[in-house]
Amino acid sequence: MALKKKTSNRGVRMPFKKKEPEHKINNFITSSEVRITGENIESAIYPLAQALQIAEDQGLDLVEISPNAVPPVCRIIDYTKFLFEKKKKEKEIKAKTKQTIIKDIRFGPNTDDHDFQFKLKHAIAFLESGEKVRAFVHFKGRSIVYKDRGEILLLKFAQALEEVGKVELLPKLEGKRMFLTIGPKVSKR
Repeated sequence: MALKKKTSNRGVRMPFKKKEPEHKINNFITSSEVRITGENIESAIYPLAQALQIAEDQGLDLVEISPNAVPPVCRIIDYTKFLFEKKKKEKEIKAKTKQTIIKDIRFGPNTDDHDFQFKLKHAIAFLESGEKVRAFVHFKGRSIVYKDRGEILLLKFAQALEEVGKVELLPKLEGKRMFLTIGPKVSKR
């Protein structure tokens, strides 16, 4: 009786899949005719071979920009420079978008006044730095019978933050927690 040797996939590397280019360039363009646009070029329809020759004469690439058009629209450009500028624009757009951060502040239904004031100071700091605040009252065990206390506490919290924030979501009970969301007031410049 021959024993089978166990084999495993450990140590076996799978080859990386090459990322397909976003645009067809030069000899990868399959259409027989293309519409050419670009600098120093008359916008017109050319046979593919002539379009490739024009691009080669200028030392640039023929790039298919709009493949769904009839005939496809191609541009004569330096493809690497085109990709670099496109990445740069995307990076700028990403840098300009601001992510909203939500800070949580937790209360109990029987939170003391000192604790309330301490958490209020933190909430003011968060709102002044442009972050949202989500305050919630967590009800443990039988404390759920004090829903009204939790709602009063959250409304008092919202009223204390009137000058620096605006209520985005009024107190709402979800499970064992009652939430209140407050966003920073937009300063008028």
